[in-house]
Amino acid sequence: MKIDRICRIALLVGALTFLATGVAYANPPKKGPAKAAPKETPDAHLGKGYDALKQDRYDVAAAEFRAALLIDPKLTLRARFPLAVALFESHQAGEARKEFETVRLEVGDHENILYYLGRLDLDDRNFEGAVKNLSKATVKPPFPDTAYYLGFAYFKQGDLTSAEKWLKEAAVATPRDARVQYQLGLVYRNQGREDEAQKVLAQSSEQRQRDSAESQLRLECAQKLDQGAREEAHKICEQLYDPDSVETLTALGTTYGQHGDPEAALKPLQRAAELAPQSPQMQYNLALAFYQLNRLEEAKSVLKDPVARWPDIFQLNALYGAVLAKLGDDVPAYETLHHAYQLNSQDSANADLLFLSILKLGYKSGAGGKYPESLRYFEEAAKMRPSEPEPHRGLAAVYEQTGRHAEAVSEQAEAERLEQSAQRKK
Repeated sequence: MKIDRICRIALLVGALTFLATGVAYANPPKKGPAKAAPKETPDAHLGKGYDALKQDRYDVAAAEFRAALLIDPKLTLRARFPLAVALFESHQAGEARKEFETVRLEVGDHENILYYLGRLDLDDRNFEGAVKNLSKATVKPPFPDTAYYLGFAYFKQGDLTSAEKWLKEAAVATPRDARVQYQLGLVYRNQGREDEAQKVLAQSSEQRQRDSAESQLRLECAQKLDQGAREEAHKICEQLYDPDSVETLTALGTTYGQHGDPEAALKPLQRAAELAPQSPQMQYNLALAFYQLNRLEEAKSVLKDPVARWPDIFQLNALYGAVLAKLGDDVPAYETLHHAYQLNSQDSANADLLFLSILKLGYKSGAGGKYPESLRYFEEAAKMRPSEPEPHRGLAAVYEQTGRHAEAVSEQAEAERLEQSAQRKK
């Protein structure tokens, strides 16, 4: 099911932290004014790659991760594994296996790698290899469906006893997955246990019907929210609340958020974040709801650890920077927004907020008598937005305050020229 894949990708980005264990982060945010981000940096490609991966744009993700590796071939730990995942999801099995095996040589038999190698073995009908890899992966299952695929591999191998064992484990891990009951029914049928087979096959059919009904409820929920009938909408939407399903909770919370009801989104998103603490996407969803409600300290609290743990994810950094900016934490906001800009310089909202943050620090430093620092901020702003007059007004003010009158006049003239040019273009 698509929602399973979405959840797995969200969990995957969190799982990438194992790749950075013991490895210093290559480009931490700098203190004080920093130079504008170069267009071609590994961080920029990594940020775009993770973003594309979460949006199911696997060809774009693969291209970005490859670009990062071209700039820095040593980025096996941060780029090659997600490259392999993007290739896997776009059904390029041969290339995906090659990349997974390369990462395996460097980091060993980690459960994330073994999971995907086991899935590839299943696709190749190498059931012995699938059992071997997935059995190791289940020691610390990286994804909820790990047990299902191991049970399926055992079934295809003809080991019905082991298949039954692991499919029962899967039924506990993913009780809402209709595939599990269906496969377990086939196991029972092959064992000659027809009554039990009929029972679980019926349960599988009922779950598929519930899934279809939930899809219809989500549609009705969204429609009622758009109509502004909140009370009526909540009666429909809350039928979707399942305290034990990350997928359903996330779908409900994002439906509320996307249709203008962030207050109602909090309950399901908080529960989803509790159930999946290793997923940066779940933490982001919750923080975004707090931000939309202007509950900034709570948003900051949610984001603080995820930003440190997953420094390559643009959305986390951009939202954290926006939260810090609204709270008036000016220097941390600037550093975080600048790092987000390094990850994705094409995002206009983050770029606009970074520009305003630089200007604010420029004026703040000047008011505090820190003139060299103020100049550096205004110079950075002018370099970032060459057609904007405000950085030149700031430079003119600092030069005037420091007795550099000729330079003050020059910068003020440049500000006026740019302002007139902008007005002519309107």
